[in-house]
Amino acid sequence: MKKVGIIILVIGLGLSIYTSFTFFTKKKVVEIGKVEITRDKPHHLNWSPLMGVALMVIGAGVWKFSKK
Repeated sequence: MKKVGIIILVIGLGLSIYTSFTFFTKKKVVEIGKVEITRDKPHHLNWSPLMGVALMVIGAGVWKFSKK
């Protein structure tokens, strides 16, 4: 259980440091015969750093109060 607490704590730390994630998808704009024109469309995923802090508190609690 201590390993799970440490893993949750590290994930919470990562979420506190990195508060957004951007990924791209390809969108087809024009297709004429064999010729295709595509566009990279960005998608942004944002979260509050307080979510990371909450996970760090939960992870520290699991780590501290676990028996083994």
